[in-house]
Amino acid sequence: MPLPSKTPPRVSRRFLLRALGGSAALGALAGCGVPAAYVAPGERAATDRSATEKRLTWANWPLYIDTDEDHPSRRPTLEAFGKRTGISVDYIEEINDNDEFFGKISPSLMNHQSTGRDLIVISDWMCGRFVRLGWVQEMDRSRQPNVARYLDPLLRSPAFDPGRKYTVPWQSGITGIAYNRRRLGRELRHVSDLWAKDLKGRVTLLSGLDEAFALLMQGDGVDITRWKADDFHRMCDRVEKQVARGQIRRFTGNDYIKDLSSGDVLACQAYSGDVIQLQADDPDIEFVVPEEGAELWAESLMIPNLAAHKANAERLVDFYYDPEVAAELAAWVNYVCPVPAARDVLASSSDEDTAALAEDPLIFPDDAMRERLAIARDIGAGERAEFAKRWNGIVGV
Repeated sequence: MPLPSKTPPRVSRRFLLRALGGSAALGALAGCGVPAAYVAPGERAATDRSATEKRLTWANWPLYIDTDEDHPSRRPTLEAFGKRTGISVDYIEEINDNDEFFGKISPSLMNHQSTGRDLIVISDWMCGRFVRLGWVQEMDRSRQPNVARYLDPLLRSPAFDPGRKYTVPWQSGITGIAYNRRRLGRELRHVSDLWAKDLKGRVTLLSGLDEAFALLMQGDGVDITRWKADDFHRMCDRVEKQVARGQIRRFTGNDYIKDLSSGDVLACQAYSGDVIQLQADDPDIEFVVPEEGAELWAESLMIPNLAAHKANAERLVDFYYDPEVAAELAAWVNYVCPVPAARDVLASSSDEDTAALAEDPLIFPDDAMRERLAIARDIGAGERAEFAKRWNGIVGV
């Protein structure tokens, strides 16, 4: 399929994420793994109607797929999937917040009822809750040769889902540091650079526990793939000291974009995908993977329990791991592509702007950057309440 001739502005999907949101009771339920909510493996599957019903329902975040410039309601890759397979997709842009969506579908899942969805996309830290609760089905890799072959090795085995049996990354990204090099007048290379005297009151950190903690731990030299409670509390002690001395202007969601663009903030904790968007308007904004490392994260596809069209959903997931399709998607959404082979497809494009995306390390990290990326061990069921209380006390939630 042809690649788009230009890349449109992208809107970040990592906004308004919280450790425990408005649906705190439901979040606590998932975090604690209440036995009554757990679904055993033998109770997760429904009769699969894929052979007779060539359709599926897919819930995703808004603005998280390619669209036709002249007809925004059209989605070229989905149309191509339909032509190739004969399967129609009811694509619903209904996910605006991980906790909110959890609260929306958890009553059905804990009561062994269908959600009415065959495929969903949520952040990996929330995927971990679903996997622990037994609310999603293992995928059949015999239907997914592209996933088996092309999935980025860095994303293949997160702690919450070893071997990616239940989840497949939709898009990935990096949590690092963004700063305005012209306004600051120097480079930043370490997490500890955020605590420099000339940045006092001009720094922001992310407010969400799951979004913030890993990078800050890495600044303390912690291996985030196997961090412990003591590492978490030591990190919190450090952040509390910086709050007390007025170093941190505030804790933010994606509204750090406004602060960085205006110059009110000179450096901040940030997502790689946001910086690509910001650089289009201000090339002085830099994104840094600190020398101590940065967190690689993903938002992943899952098939919820009692999905009526499991095989169709598995085919759709594999379709997006075809490097040609992954390249078309990457050219639109501008996240870290979970299919490294898509880089060669973009590089061969006759359109200069599209071909340039193949050289963008925030879409295809180079070898030096990849060596400093790691997927954090997720916050476990028995830890969440304690850690959320400590972190939210610092942030002021």
